[in-house]
Amino acid sequence: MIDTRTLSLAEIEDLSFNALVAAGTSEENARPLARATAATEADGVASHGLAYIPIYAEHVQCGKVDGQAVPQLDMPRPGVITVDAATGFAHSAIDKGFEKLIPLAKQQGVAALSIRNSYNCGVLGYHTYRLAQEGLLGIGFTNAPASIAPSGGHKPVVGTNPFSIAAPGSDGQPAILIDQSASTIAKSEVMKHAREGKPIPVGWALDADGNPTTDPNVGLKGSMAPSGGYKGVGIALLVEMMAAAMTGATLGINASPFSGTVGGPPKTGQFFLAIDPAATAGDLFADRIRDLTAAIHDQNGAHLPGDGRSSKRAIAQTQGVAVNTATLTKIESLLD
Repeated sequence: MIDTRTLSLAEIEDLSFNALVAAGTSEENARPLARATAATEADGVASHGLAYIPIYAEHVQCGKVDGQAVPQLDMPRPGVITVDAATGFAHSAIDKGFEKLIPLAKQQGVAALSIRNSYNCGVLGYHTYRLAQEGLLGIGFTNAPASIAPSGGHKPVVGTNPFSIAAPGSDGQPAILIDQSASTIAKSEVMKHAREGKPIPVGWALDADGNPTTDPNVGLKGSMAPSGGYKGVGIALLVEMMAAAMTGATLGINASPFSGTVGGPPKTGQFFLAIDPAATAGDLFADRIRDLTAAIHDQNGAHLPGDGRSSKRAIAQTQGVAVNTATLTKIESLLD
């Protein structure tokens, strides 16, 4: 049985912030990442939460990410915002971009945010969630180091490359939150199994010859299994075009790994579209979303993408989150 300790969301944020600063991250860059870490733990996505703090700290110290980076914002066109993350954390670059993106989308009806030269943005749905809270339809893309082979091939050319769509609801929270990668499972889950010495289910990853494997270490040296076969490869290519080509970021085939200390900054990218539903559908958007969600919730046992995270989030806000003590020990050692 795994030994755990319950922490409040405020405690998780403070612990993350202090550890990141101790590792050499500026307070301006540490706060957005710490806030996202707490939100990720609240949503039950532990693989992207506190478990990543020691990795972030290691990457600041080895130079894979610049903890002191200052993102540079520009507006080359009336509806377009670009941010050069300067090889720093994506979270502070996204925050800086959102400060302009949100009011611009409300004013114009639609606006785009392009981010390049950034690092792992964590859970992509955390960012689109925030756009939906502002009453906007949020669409996001982020690319990653290559880990998925093309159909008929065995050499990875694109990353697990998630996309996310968050639709605003009438209560100020997302009515629907889709957040999924192009692979059957997030690579971080395979990495988590490798760290814990656990086998992975068949269908998560492939060996170097393209054969299924239950050994996470073999899978990490091979490729991730695309979700839905060639359709998953298509999604990965779509995201690669949006998050790398459309931003001028580094393609997954040239990006250094998000794990380990080999290579310099990955310089990957993110791309967001924020759309005001009132500009395209008026009051009808809320009606359509309400009818759509009701058609699913009215079915016994059926649920929408995002329902699980939402219920866990509500519990975490009052009861806190049970965190692996081994993870806490690693993080607390950074503060010594």
